[in-house]
Amino acid sequence: MTGIPENFIRSNLQGIPFVGPEIILTGAIIILLIVGVILPYWRYRRMFTVLALLGLIGSLLPLWKLPTPQPDLTYLSGLFVWDWLTFFFKLFFVVAGGFVILLTQGSSEIDNVEYSECTVLVLAVTMGMMLLVAATDLLMIFLAFETMGILSYLLVGMRAGDVRSGEAALKYVLYGAFTSGTMLFGFSLLFGLAGTTDLLEIGRQVVAASQNPQDKILLIVAVLFFLAGLLFKTASFPFHFWCPDVYEGAPTPITAFLSVGPKAAGFALFIRLFYPLFTTGGEGGMYEAVSGLDWPSILALVSALTMTLGNLAAIHQNNLKRLLAYSSIAHAGYLLMGIVALSDFGLRAVVFYLVVYLFMNLGAFAVVTLVASGGGSEEIDSYRGLGSRAPYLCVAMAVFLFSLIGLPPFAGFVGKVYLFAAVIYKKIYWLAVVAALNTVVSLYYYLRVVKAMFLERPTEASQVQVSLGSQALLLALLFPTLGLGIYWQPLAKVVSGMF
Repeated sequence: MTGIPENFIRSNLQGIPFVGPEIILTGAIIILLIVGVILPYWRYRRMFTVLALLGLIGSLLPLWKLPTPQPDLTYLSGLFVWDWLTFFFKLFFVVAGGFVILLTQGSSEIDNVEYSECTVLVLAVTMGMMLLVAATDLLMIFLAFETMGILSYLLVGMRAGDVRSGEAALKYVLYGAFTSGTMLFGFSLLFGLAGTTDLLEIGRQVVAASQNPQDKILLIVAVLFFLAGLLFKTASFPFHFWCPDVYEGAPTPITAFLSVGPKAAGFALFIRLFYPLFTTGGEGGMYEAVSGLDWPSILALVSALTMTLGNLAAIHQNNLKRLLAYSSIAHAGYLLMGIVALSDFGLRAVVFYLVVYLFMNLGAFAVVTLVASGGGSEEIDSYRGLGSRAPYLCVAMAVFLFSLIGLPPFAGFVGKVYLFAAVIYKKIYWLAVVAALNTVVSLYYYLRVVKAMFLERPTEASQVQVSLGSQALLLALLFPTLGLGIYWQPLAKVVSGMF
């Protein structure tokens, strides 16, 4: 019986430091589970928050001890890569998870009995997203994708006694199972074609297979099946139907997490999959789709339909969480513009906008959470006259909504300028026009909320009390939303070094 080669063992041992963030998060999850079993839930909510935040912060420490990220620096038998995309998004997911845990701490929607499980699941989903963004092997991509997905289903159904939460989780599971299976079938087609699960090797085989008419048909089918899973995770047309119901039924902090974490992971996977597999070139920062696979044209149409459907559907919403859900669909359409640009500049625009979107969207959901915790509801009618009852919340909400629209001098404006510039540089003028028209449409439903808060008479007389901790959390989200609209060059410089 042949033993395991010594160099194989040595190379994998050398790769262990690269999974240091995931190892630390796993340790934090185990500690939280033990503490949750031993200690009474109702007395130690803050302890769970502190332990979870320490786990997230601790997971960042190994990142600064690792070598400089390189495109060809792989580890664990080549299953993962340590490049700037991996480094950046691991940091991104930790920031998102930290904000969501702090938001959950102050939410009344998740009681003390459920809180420990909630913090564990947020950490576990964060770990799944970290693995997903680093994976360069089809099998590992699918395992990480399902780790993130299945645990997200549990988060949505966290409130066991809530009918809306249970219904939302069931819809999420059914849609997710279908699209995951479809994407896995697409993976199997590529494996059958290339005989390997390594992305770089598959990319070389795809270029050769595109010259064969029979193989070209197989590649087209594989691309379409890939899109099913990715469009579902990013809440894009035509796999967006789950989004409004799931966002409305889930606890608001979890909705905020789903709107930025898994969505960002989906776009990172777009970059990780489609560019190595289905593009050629790269010289001068420009790419071309593999011959016979015109997937950018398909995605451009999907982008236009996604942003149009999301914005038009949001106009008639009276529930603010559903309105923000359709807004999230529309923003997925904007982000797809950067993917179809087939350039490094387009990819930088996607990453830049995801950072901006993290702060402004989490901020909007944070206000919804605080209003609900203060005795209000999710209906827009509940926000009438809120400016006189909670001026700090209203000003913060207005800033976040103005940024989501893309008005200057807020960060959303700069993000949209980058996305528009990417498609205009690629001469996809019609998509830029559609996006501009959709931005005008979004003015109506966002400003409808601002009008209700500042210009309409209050329906309730009670003041909304906001704790100092919640005010600090909002300030932490407001600062980058404003700051990146005025001084965005440092972030642009960081992003420009990724591609």
